[in-house]
Amino acid sequence: MQLQYVAEEKDDGKTVKSILRSEFRFSKNLVRRLHYHGQVLCNRIPVYMNHAVQCGDVVEASIDFEEESKNVLPVEMDLNILYEDESVIALDKPPGKIVHPIKGNMENTMANGLMYYYRKKGLHRKIRPVGRLDQGTTGVILFAKNQFVQDQLIRQMKTGDYQKEYIGIVHGRLKENSGTIDFPIARTPGSILLRETSPDGAPSVTRYRVLKTFRDASVLHFALETGRTHQIRVHCRAIGHPLIGDTLYSDIPTTRIDRQALHSQSLRFLHPITGRETKIVSPLPKDMLALLESLNTDPMSDG
Repeated sequence: MQLQYVAEEKDDGKTVKSILRSEFRFSKNLVRRLHYHGQVLCNRIPVYMNHAVQCGDVVEASIDFEEESKNVLPVEMDLNILYEDESVIALDKPPGKIVHPIKGNMENTMANGLMYYYRKKGLHRKIRPVGRLDQGTTGVILFAKNQFVQDQLIRQMKTGDYQKEYIGIVHGRLKENSGTIDFPIARTPGSILLRETSPDGAPSVTRYRVLKTFRDASVLHFALETGRTHQIRVHCRAIGHPLIGDTLYSDIPTTRIDRQALHSQSLRFLHPITGRETKIVSPLPKDMLALLESLNTDPMSDG
């Protein structure tokens, strides 16, 4: 993928490095890597980063140089591809899968399956997940196909242009049909995994809306303003309505589902190359549909 910029009068005397940072919005790390791989041209000629440009010069950068994640083994598996183009690929994550290899699970992850898919298509790519989903959470997970796209999407997380929405099924019936949960979240002292609300934690904001209520359960729509580890799960516990099936943040036993009832339903972002708003949707998985069906035997009201 080749990006191009034609220098204007205001750019006279600027270095190629400055153009890459200001006009292409490349990170410092990406500029260094492009320089190392010789992927930057000015008027079709390879140049150093300190080369000064003049009005009318054409600066080009190839952002698809070959690279691979050497620590991710390719493993054949069924992947449900929700969306793909030359910049990104979105997968529908099933329950029980983790996104990236960790100690003790180096082969049965979404990244392993994606590496196999890349290899089969003759692509040399690093595995670049944009965000994470917990092992028990299902739904849309996005991967960038190069560092530029990943950098731009991470930047959108900070500006609010990258929006994730979830569907969750919680214990109990909420008093309000919508609201905002604004509790800072920190790591639980003495635990690597657990999180808790704490005045000393990082700012964490979750907006919710009730979609349907049952005798002692509710279906909620969640929109995140921040993206902390276990944010929805921790916030649901904090308001007294933990997710059904959440064995980390709920003491309420259930046999209706064997994981937390949480699904990454949709993802919306501005495409880093075209600038167009892109929305990707994942349907509710079978186990959550079955949970809803079991709850539907005695509904109190519909939202």
